[in-house]
Amino acid sequence: MSGEGGSAARRLEAVESAGDKVFRGVMRELEMGRLVPGQRLGETELAARFDVGRNAVREGIQRLASRGVLEVSPHRSAAIRKLDLAEAMEVLDVARELTGLVARNAAARFDAGQDGAPLTEALDRLEEEAASGRSGSFSRARRQFYRLLLGIGRNRELDRIFPAVGMHIIYSQYNSPRLTDLRLNDYRAMVVAIRAGDAQAAELAGREHVERVRSIIREEYA
Repeated sequence: MSGEGGSAARRLEAVESAGDKVFRGVMRELEMGRLVPGQRLGETELAARFDVGRNAVREGIQRLASRGVLEVSPHRSAAIRKLDLAEAMEVLDVARELTGLVARNAAARFDAGQDGAPLTEALDRLEEEAASGRSGSFSRARRQFYRLLLGIGRNRELDRIFPAVGMHIIYSQYNSPRLTDLRLNDYRAMVVAIRAGDAQAAELAGREHVERVRSIIREEYA
C-alpha cells in the first residue's frame, strides 16, 4: 500500500507541475502579447502548446480562472478575459485601494538589513527592462516587484487577494507606451517611502499611481 501511495503522490506531483507549466506559460504569453484579451484557448491547443496532458490543462485553466485571467463558461472554450472601459475602471477602483495597502504594509514592516538589497535589485531590474523596451520583460519584473512588497508586508490575506486583481489584463489590453515610464517613476516614489518607513506616504504613492494609470487609460481609450 505504501508503494502505491508513493506512486500516487508522484503522479499527483507531476500533474501539478504540468499544471504550473500551463499557468506560467499563459501568463508569460499574455505579457509578451502572444495571447490577447478575448482570445479563446481550447484544451487541445493548450495541451499542444505546452506539451502537457488534458488533466494538467484543466488544472491550469482553473488556476487562471481563479486569478481572473481566463473566463470559463459551459460548452465553450476558455477565453482570455476582456474588459470594457467601465469594468476596467472598476478593476482600478479595487487596485487603488489594494496597491495603497500593499505599499503601506511594506513601509510599516520594512527592515533595511533584510529587505534593502532585494528592494534595490527589484527596482534596478524594472529600470533595466524599461530601458530595454521589452514590455513582456517589464511586466514580469513588475510582478516580481509586487511579490517582494507583499513578502515584506507579510499579510497573508493580501497575498491571496492582490494577485487576483485584474491589472495584468489592464496592461495587456490597454497597453499605452506612456504607462511604462509612469509606472517606473511611481515605483521609485513608492520605494523611497517604503525605505523611509513612512507608511502614510507609501500608501499615498500607491494610490496615486493607480489614479495616474486611470487618467492615461481614460485619455487614450474613452
